[in-house]
Amino acid sequence: MSSRTKHHATIALALAITAAAVHAQGAPAAPPSSKAVVLKGKAPVNEKVLDVKLPRPKEGDLANGIHLIVLEDHRAPQVSFQLLIPGAGGYFDAASSVGLASATAAMMREGTVSRSTTQISEQLESTSSNVAVGTGMTSLDATVSGSALTENLDKLFDLTADILLHPTFPEDELAKYKTRTKAGLNQNRSFPGFLVQELFQKVMYGDDPAARLLMTPDQLEKVNRAAMVEFYKAKYVPDHAAIAFAGDISYDRAKQLVESRLGGWKKSGSAAVAAKDPPAIGPAKVWLVDRPNSVQTNFIVGTQAIERTNPDFNVLEVMNSVVGGGPTGRLFVHLREEKGYTYGAYSGMNAGRYRGTWSAQTDVRSDVTEPALTDLLGELVAIRDTTIPAKELQDRKRSLVAGFALSLESPQQVLNYYVTSWIYKLPADYWDKYPQRVMSVTAAQVQSAARKYLDPARMQIIAVGDGKKVEAILRKFGKLELYDTEGKKVMGVVP
Repeated sequence: MSSRTKHHATIALALAITAAAVHAQGAPAAPPSSKAVVLKGKAPVNEKVLDVKLPRPKEGDLANGIHLIVLEDHRAPQVSFQLLIPGAGGYFDAASSVGLASATAAMMREGTVSRSTTQISEQLESTSSNVAVGTGMTSLDATVSGSALTENLDKLFDLTADILLHPTFPEDELAKYKTRTKAGLNQNRSFPGFLVQELFQKVMYGDDPAARLLMTPDQLEKVNRAAMVEFYKAKYVPDHAAIAFAGDISYDRAKQLVESRLGGWKKSGSAAVAAKDPPAIGPAKVWLVDRPNSVQTNFIVGTQAIERTNPDFNVLEVMNSVVGGGPTGRLFVHLREEKGYTYGAYSGMNAGRYRGTWSAQTDVRSDVTEPALTDLLGELVAIRDTTIPAKELQDRKRSLVAGFALSLESPQQVLNYYVTSWIYKLPADYWDKYPQRVMSVTAAQVQSAARKYLDPARMQIIAVGDGKKVEAILRKFGKLELYDTEGKKVMGVVP
């Protein structure tokens, strides 16, 4: 649900690692961290659980299948919207045309029957508006999003409808897109952060579409105008779409706007599409990308976890916050504040419409690869084997609730919550009860979740570093597979 620009190459570093794998492979686990961040000051704390009732959007279904969601907020003369088109995401690219969905979305703003890409940009600039079309390599949906001052909303939506309904995919703009994109794709292989994420995705998902990170230069070259036109006609249909508005607009006004501009967007009769869970991950292993002359080792250590609708979602949120949720999480405190191994260490989970991942991530100097990895795994042993102190658990839960409370200041973020509710068919009061669900999580539940999901038998260690410096060290932690920076498996050991 985020806007994308022409230079679309942001890599979200996931995060990953487990614990008992250390014991299983013979490397000693570090004892739980005994120190803590020293707080210079303390604010008064209200122990009452946050009690909220979010403003309810008004919703309805339009004749062509679009589900309309409107959250009114007249505090500022501005309106934002997002249109979700299920089935048009990169997840559904065929193996022979990986990257087609991303290219199609990117090219839709580059020209219509009545407007050139320059005219589109000039109109947006002159009205201080924006509109973007995008999707991710593993996204199930394509998204059209935009915002404008209330007085310019009609003009923006006229333009949006034109981009959505009448794209021309001009050949000259496609050539420019390929030139821009190829430069970034080639450069990515020089970044260790990209290499470790690429291998992590492959380890987690194998040949499943969920493993995709970015298209390759060769895949980009295969994209052509005819394929984009065919993809657009087949996938950009309103049958199962939703459009959500937030800001200075009423439901009736939004309905009139959509019906007048998108009423000609006809149903295709296509069936709803769905993702499937990827194959189960294999046994614990170590994976190394040999990057000669690297001065640091980049780690992602993790495993498959849950989908968004899993009943354990909030428990895992709390568990993750304890382990690596920001600068007060255990990994950050232990590896950075106490040991000085790294500038940061974090964990996170990725839970969507298919089984996602939990992971921890850090980058350390090559000479501290072994103690840093040992200590990281030690923290995972601790979360599995030791009950969380009551104060630490309470602080982490309150931190999650506080972040949620702050997010409610943004009408767009509140709308995002309701879009999430629509995607996952969540109860109407799901977000009202979010603080209570988080605050009711117990230490026993967190420990049970850690034992269930941070299973050392399935934990994978993925690293990028100078093989001459770290290969022998990493072999202490388990069976190792070696890769080069082009993503190709290497037999034997680093010479």
